[in-house]
Amino acid sequence: MSLLEDLQWRYATKKMNGRKVPQEKLDYILEAARMAPSSSGLQQYKLIVISDRALLEKIKGIAYNQSQITDCSHLLVWIAWDGYSDARISSVFNYTMDERGLPHDTMDGYKSVILNLYEVKGQEWQASHAAKQSYISFAMAIAAAAEQKVDATPMEGFLPEKLDELLNLKGSGYKSTVILPLGYREAENDWLVNMKKVRTPKEEFITEMTIADAAEIGEDRVDLDLTTIIKK
Repeated sequence: MSLLEDLQWRYATKKMNGRKVPQEKLDYILEAARMAPSSSGLQQYKLIVISDRALLEKIKGIAYNQSQITDCSHLLVWIAWDGYSDARISSVFNYTMDERGLPHDTMDGYKSVILNLYEVKGQEWQASHAAKQSYISFAMAIAAAAEQKVDATPMEGFLPEKLDELLNLKGSGYKSTVILPLGYREAENDWLVNMKKVRTPKEEFITEMTIADAAEIGEDRVDLDLTTIIKK
């Protein structure tokens, strides 16, 4: 089955039956999430996997009592950096250079560019930027789950500060961003399962653009070659 067929099969499951997802399928989904791309390769997020029923019950209470939280097999919680710092970026780049057998200073120029670009934007912007990166991993997990015929329900419907407190994230440098229950649909009790999948028509969703369609703007540009900086 193709990825498009898998995505047609999946939907935001409203009722799960509690059946456990086999470990090999879970591992596949988690690896897809781990292998996702991220800005500058920083992987500014981590993933928490929860199957403990007592903890899931507590999370349900701060997630508007959505039944998928306790009826799922596993709940995936993405947590992202609350900001950027020299220490954080250096740690990632140094690990990357070690894995590639290169000196730690290989990417110093690029690291300096990143810090200069991000620092002036403030921590709120930085946390938002890191959270956006976690959504790329989140999307990969959803697609991988569809490939494995595992149901998943994307959720932003929870109280992030309460979840951070429950998961002991206060002071960790991470904030929760989005959650994903994994499991299997209880089709006979799910009102959405047989509904037609509706998306914006392709001709409205996709726009092909040329230079003739672009706005007239000044000639100001960023005279910075990031590829050259990385290679230095």
